[in-house]
Amino acid sequence: MTPHTVDAFHRGRFYLVQPADRGHRAGLDAMLLAAAVPDGLAGRVADLGAGAGAAGLAVLARCPNAEAMLVEREADMAAFACATLKLAENASLGGRANVITADVTLRGKARLAAGLADNCCDFAIMNPPYNDAADRSSPDELRKAAHVMTDGLFEEWVRTAAAVVRPRGGLAIIARPATLGAILAAIESRFGSAELMAIHPRPGKAAIRIVLRAWRGQRGALSILPPLTLHGETGNAFTPEADGAINGERSLFPR
Repeated sequence: MTPHTVDAFHRGRFYLVQPADRGHRAGLDAMLLAAAVPDGLAGRVADLGAGAGAAGLAVLARCPNAEAMLVEREADMAAFACATLKLAENASLGGRANVITADVTLRGKARLAAGLADNCCDFAIMNPPYNDAADRSSPDELRKAAHVMTDGLFEEWVRTAAAVVRPRGGLAIIARPATLGAILAAIESRFGSAELMAIHPRPGKAAIRIVLRAWRGQRGALSILPPLTLHGETGNAFTPEADGAINGERSLFPR
């Protein structure tokens, strides 16, 4: 395997094998995304665009009766996810997860052949590429693939989520605030009763992320919840609320 690190998450409750100097390395986004899954979920979670599996395994670490399907297009990153599941430190989690090397945007028979069956999951989570192509991107092609948004991306990813999630199952997305319009357009007629939470770096600062959670086939109106603030006015310590969500001790949402 190419140079890599083995990193602890959730205060050492699970570990991740990640590329050392290329590709995408998981961080706060993956942990906040996993925290959007309800406490005590007993079902299968599809981690779409899983990378090395951070968000999916974070769900398993918090929800002991959940299983995860880690879906990753890039073969190199899927290999890291497979290595992650083989770690002795993850023995309690690895048996509840599997890796599927497939493009999230596959349709119809191609999607089914890749192992993404209709109504096979109870929840889907996604941290899709959300950097605009006009922004300066990394020369590392593996990292670029994980970070740079393509036209129609949210429509394609949400379409697949709507196919693999059973009726009344859930979806959670983390992205930049500027993508909210595209996300709302993508979930329309597919997922409803959406809840939106803004993530702020410090009090009084503009949001740097949004987390949206919605339910397949429901038609309730969008709710905007109180925001989450990561840090206080000074210092780098996380607020108690942020620390609990990032380290798998509480759900990001109230239910």
